[in-house]
Formats: sequence, C-alpha cells, structure tokens
Amino acid sequence: MRKLAFSMNMSLDGYIAAPGNDLGWSVPSDELFQWWSDRVEATGLALYGRKLWETMSSHWPTADQQPGATPAQIEFARRWRNMPKVVFSSTTSAVHWNARLVSGDAVTEIARLKTEDGGPMDIGGATLAAAAMRAGLIDEYTIVTHPVLVGGGTPFFTALDNWVNLNLLETRTFPDGVLLTRYETRR
Repeated sequence: MRKLAFSMNMSLDGYIAAPGNDLGWSVPSDELFQWWSDRVEATGLALYGRKLWETMSSHWPTADQQPGATPAQIEFARRWRNMPKVVFSSTTSAVHWNARLVSGDAVTEIARLKTEDGGPMDIGGATLAAAAMRAGLIDEYTIVTHPVLVGGGTPFFTALDNWVNLNLLETRTFPDGVLLTRYETRR
C-alpha cells in the first residue's frame, strides 16, 4: 500500500500562500532547493490540485532551457518532468509532462491510488490536500516552516471534524531559520 504525504512550504502563521497567492516569502536557499529536488526524485506519484498544477506547469517544463538556469534548476526541471503526476481538476481540459487528468471524485481516486503498488505519493495544493486530510487519507505531513508571518492567505491545514494524532519523525534546520518537521499519522 502506498503512503501519501502532504508536503509544502508554510509561513510561521500557517499559510502556504500569502494574500494574492503571493509565494515570494518562500524562496528556498540552495540547500532547501536541493532537498525539494531530492524529494521529487523519490516521489513515485505526485498528486496536484488545479492551482498548484498551473503554477508548476507554467514554469518547470522549460525551466532548464531558460538563460541563466543553474545546474540545480536544470536537475529539478528534469526530475519534475519525469515524475509521474495526477492532476485533479474539473475545469482543466488537458495535462502534459508525464501527467494524467482526473475530473471525478478526488477522494475516491486517491483512496484507490493508495491501494496500488508503487513508490510514495506526495499531494500538493490546498483544496486537494484538504479533501484528503478530511477523509483521513494522509499518512505523513512534511512541513517546511519559513520564519515569516504573512497574516492571511491559503492555510496549510483545513478544518477537521476529528483530531488527527501525529508522531514526530524528523526535524531539520535549513539556512535562514527554515525548519522542516515531518510527522506520521498515528493510526
């Protein structure tokens, strides 16, 4: 059975995007960027909501061809293109770059995907992750907390009907006061 992790950058006050979908506060150090790249390389299947898909697919497919692309950006772009992806959207008509589109019930499809053989799955996008969180499908939370207060925006966590007890698996610090915490869901 595949494990599903929710992994995102988060402000100290709990947001994955500031008002206006501003992500400028989450620019990674070289060390953190390499950590994210290695995570993409290890991901068996990435699950994207529409908004995050639009953000990622508007940049990474050709980022390695841009003037001034660093070796790390070139490597990430290659890894991102090669990583299998599922995009959940009822408004998107087509996806590319090793991705397939699901327009039906996301929770049902994610539950089905978890029963398949394969490497670990990562879920990204606030709305999609919130649905999986409420359904109890997330096995691990990987939170990369940046020392900034953005005051509002898109929250990392959704409102839940029940508590979710967690076990701490890992902590790691990165430059600029960024803290990674990784938790598994206690079943």
